[in-house]
Amino acid sequence: MTTVLIYSKDYCPFCQRAKALFDNLGQKYEEIDLMANPQRKSEMVSMANGRTTVPQIFVNGKHLGGCDDVYALHDQGKLEPLLKD
Repeated sequence: MTTVLIYSKDYCPFCQRAKALFDNLGQKYEEIDLMANPQRKSEMVSMANGRTTVPQIFVNGKHLGGCDDVYALHDQGKLEPLLKD
């Protein structure tokens, strides 16, 4: 089963856009809202190789990057195969 983890902030338009992509693909995801859970930010930064912006998106533990990164993967036809692994 594919696991998607998205670190986000509720007011972030890039987070909303990334979540909309997964919603449109019918892919469930776990969301960690850093506004509600600020103590989890250091965990995200560590897992995201120092990136501090949101969203940060992971599929099966693999860091994909942010919103633009997942849209680029989708546009290249590389996102959906990752979701089927």
